[in-house]
Amino acid sequence: MASAQQFVGRTAGDRVILAGVLVLAVAWLIPVAWVIVLSFKPNSELMFSTATVLHPPYTFKNYTDIIASSGVFRWLVNSMIVAGGMTIGTLVLSSLAGYGFARTEFPGRDILFVLVLLGLAIPEQAVIIARHQMFTDWKMHNGYPALILPGLSHAFGVFLMTQYFKAIPRDIDEAAMLDNASRFKIFWKVVLPLTIPAQATLGIFTFLSAWNDYLWPLISATKPDMFTLTVGMASTQTNFAQSEGLGFLMAQAVFAGLPVFIVYLFFQKYIVRAVAGAAIR
Repeated sequence: MASAQQFVGRTAGDRVILAGVLVLAVAWLIPVAWVIVLSFKPNSELMFSTATVLHPPYTFKNYTDIIASSGVFRWLVNSMIVAGGMTIGTLVLSSLAGYGFARTEFPGRDILFVLVLLGLAIPEQAVIIARHQMFTDWKMHNGYPALILPGLSHAFGVFLMTQYFKAIPRDIDEAAMLDNASRFKIFWKVVLPLTIPAQATLGIFTFLSAWNDYLWPLISATKPDMFTLTVGMASTQTNFAQSEGLGFLMAQAVFAGLPVFIVYLFFQKYIVRAVAGAAIR
């Protein structure tokens, strides 16, 4: 009732914007709902047509087939370790680098910051051969370090944290210095807690990117025990998966995307707060 009253009390422009947002939200949810419903349909029925997607029969066989796969939980653990390690490492390095660029003075700071930003213009595919050769020489393939370390060079993370640190008044640092606080103590206990919204946003995007990454894990992890979930799921598909196993394919998509959705639910308020704060600044 309160929501209806709020909608009536809005201006005509606000109503149009809200209606447009609702239309876009529904348009975004329709493909997601379609994938979820298809994941519960028997593959034998989907081979002929998807017209009966809203009608029985439904089955859990596609999900039981995923769980029955011998390596699926190993792949899930690998993805959690890789995505979690990459997220933590990115947050630590980006926060330290961002604080250094925003709060300290050192020779060549501006030039170095420009070089970091140039990393945003270099696609991963451009360095994939050199990266593969480097980790081959170090004999690090088929291990967690090889899957995690390349993702720690996060130019966007450094840029985001630098801009966020710059938006925090320097008076806070100066007040802490008057109390004889060290530079690291100011960073760790005074300034860093103020950047939690930005860190949550960066963490979500980093985790999502690492979780969905397919190219580098496909190249670096050649042993099934080291497959991430994306590579492992792809390895179970047949050449005719899209025609003979469409329900199983959709169940894989739901299974792989569920952990990311859960993580987003826990941190969505920080993302909204960070976006709102950026808009105000």
